Amino acid sequence: MAPPQPVVVLSERTSGSASNVDVSTADTGYGTKSTRRLLRRLDLALIPWLAFLYLLSFLDRSNIGNARLAGLEKALGMRGLDYNVALAIFFPFYVLAEIPSNLMMKRFRPSIWIPTLMVAWGIMCCLMGAVRNYAGLLAVRAALGLAEGGLFPGINFYITMWYQRHECAFRMALFFSAATAAGAFGGLLARGIMELDGKQGIGAWAWIFIIEGAITVVVALIAYFVMYDYPDTARFLSKEDRLEVQRRLEVDRSFLDDKFNLKYFWDALRDWKIWVHMLLTICIYSPLYSFALFLPTIISKLVYKDHTAQLMSVPPYIVACFFCILGGWMADRKGQRGIFMICFNILSIIGFTILLSAHQVKYKYMGTFFAAVGVYSNVPLTVAWNGNNIGGSTKRSVGLAMQVGFGNLGGVLSGFTYTYVDAPLYRRGHSIVIGLLTMSTVLIVFMRWWWGKENERRRREDERTGRANGWSRQDMIAESHKGDQAGFFRFTL
Repeated sequence: MAPPQPVVVLSERTSGSASNVDVSTADTGYGTKSTRRLLRRLDLALIPWLAFLYLLSFLDRSNIGNARLAGLEKALGMRGLDYNVALAIFFPFYVLAEIPSNLMMKRFRPSIWIPTLMVAWGIMCCLMGAVRNYAGLLAVRAALGLAEGGLFPGINFYITMWYQRHECAFRMALFFSAATAAGAFGGLLARGIMELDGKQGIGAWAWIFIIEGAITVVVALIAYFVMYDYPDTARFLSKEDRLEVQRRLEVDRSFLDDKFNLKYFWDALRDWKIWVHMLLTICIYSPLYSFALFLPTIISKLVYKDHTAQLMSVPPYIVACFFCILGGWMADRKGQRGIFMICFNILSIIGFTILLSAHQVKYKYMGTFFAAVGVYSNVPLTVAWNGNNIGGSTKRSVGLAMQVGFGNLGGVLSGFTYTYVDAPLYRRGHSIVIGLLTMSTVLIVFMRWWWGKENERRRREDERTGRANGWSRQDMIAESHKGDQAGFFRFTL
């Protein structure tokens, strides 16, 4: 009997695996141009909608910063650290929802689950405009976190179910760029809504919550009818396109087991690499939330008045949006993650250092641009890097939820990073953020070194066992249950 034909693993372009067969177009009528056309079709059908959903999510969680400038604290009798507590209480409940929500995404239909989450958090956002005391604000803010928690890890997992690994970072950057757009749009929208102050006996701060929450509910109702689930049921694709998308994913995942099995849940909990990514992520998310929640306040302390501060918070987000997309595109094009993350972290550190040390307003304002570019650009890369290096969709869904969930605990810390005691220079807050970014940079360097070393070890093992030119289909299927511990799996650097 003839030996089985070797199948070459399709992993990240710089993963260290040799390849002498073009598996991306093998045994199919899809050439390079056809594949690009198919990807464009996926992008146009999925990414703008996902970006819009995340824009609404980020808008509804961070609009409290705009509401603060519109009179929230005075209206509810808040003083001292009350505002900081109101920010922090959102995040434990947000984190609590993430792993169960991703398991629900794996178990049920995204077109049902995601719009349902949206309806829930849109209603909670509206209710924040109806509260009449501080206790009510805390209760609704906690409920908002519980409702919103599943969206970000859910969308990241959803993207991995449509695209190959080296295509995910750009798409994640595209949808996450909506967070930067939310920062810019939120400032403009809040400035316009403030003109409604006193209408129907409702303050401007309450109108911000009510209008933005109502928009989310309307969009959620539309989402029930326009969202797609997975490639095998996508109505916008032809039968041939659906089969090609599934074939590309199968080749990319090298026959790893994608069945729903709680074994992979426990595998994710025991994987030390995911825990390192969780620590790395909290060191990036905490500066992100600190920046998003306090930028209007920080700018208002640079001699800009509240109305002007809302508008002055827009330009840093616009620049960050551009670099967020560019960074994701470059990372996919080069098949790299870590080196780009290190560069963006350095930009962030420069920005917060300028905010910490500069005395002139124009230089401090310039620092917000560097800070925004660095922290926002790194979020999609962080998630894409972890997702690329987790084998199997169930383990990946749990691992991404663990990472994003723990990272979002940084929101609790961010609620107390910039306090009224530290105003107007916020030296302590800027120093905390610089320390966190420095620590995340060290962890990025370590993981990039370790994964490169492990890829090299597996390459040498393939040479020893005669698999240097690829694994057979039978051998790959035999190790499909091992996920990223399978000998044919290669890590992304």
